[in-house]
Amino acid sequence: MIAGHADWSMAPGKRWLALARRARGAWRAEAPRLVGDPAALLPGLLAEGEPVALGLDLPLGVPRAWAKGRAEPDFPHFLRGLVQDPGFFQVAATLDQVAPARPFYPARGLRGMTRAAHAMALGLDGPAGLSRLCDRATARRPAGAPVFWTLGANQSGKAAIAAWRDWIAPALAAGAPIALWPFAGPLHRLLSPRRAVLAEVYPAEALRQLGLKLAGSKRAPAPRRALAGPLRAAMDRLHITPSPALVAMVQDGFGADAAGEDRLDCVLGLLCLVAVLDGTQPDFVPDDPWIRRWEGWVLGQTEMPRA
Repeated sequence: MIAGHADWSMAPGKRWLALARRARGAWRAEAPRLVGDPAALLPGLLAEGEPVALGLDLPLGVPRAWAKGRAEPDFPHFLRGLVQDPGFFQVAATLDQVAPARPFYPARGLRGMTRAAHAMALGLDGPAGLSRLCDRATARRPAGAPVFWTLGANQSGKAAIAAWRDWIAPALAAGAPIALWPFAGPLHRLLSPRRAVLAEVYPAEALRQLGLKLAGSKRAPAPRRALAGPLRAAMDRLHITPSPALVAMVQDGFGADAAGEDRLDCVLGLLCLVAVLDGTQPDFVPDDPWIRRWEGWVLGQTEMPRA
């Protein structure tokens, strides 16, 4: 089996991929590398003939309050149809451009813009309607950003646009052997040779699932270097043997450049994925039809959001 996690971004230079291969009950993980051409990613992995499980640090799903206005039966059908609707991905510059058919906002910072105003422009009851259940804060981690919000460091809308528009939607429309978790079913049931299962993995959630804690910002090399020992211990618990290049990268804090945090995130996501694949962490999905059809869930997350 091949497991991987991709930390996604609108900028190709910030898209990093960490891979591991399982043979005889053990995993060997390699150092993160740039994704490169998204269209070539899955064909290259599937050519090896093994099942592929790929975690993605981007939203796979949309909020139920917005999805109630859609005619499609679920998120995968909606995503497949977006190849016929390129205007959907145009980020609104002003609130008067926001509509259910053009939900991404804002294109740039503007005085007085709020998520409450964004929700109102989309016809939602309030800002909570912008978020999926899995985006909301739990007892152990803060809230993630709403899917359609595109401004600031804590946003995921641009990654969603880049991945949905340029990669996943065209692949689904072309009939590529892809299954989206959890919409298509439980993770292990979906795995089969020459098929890729895509699942949303949130590095901030993965960090906590692995029992790790950063002593500072992940954007700084020093806290990443301080994480080296606990990270290697987590790999040992999961029976993951890191390549020499990965060992060196972990000890070095994933480099001193701006992409260091991206390389760390894709390794955290990979370890989370392996934990679920091997049963260390449960393949949990709440028994909620909106989650299973439209909103999706974060792989390995077992905690429900705060009330």
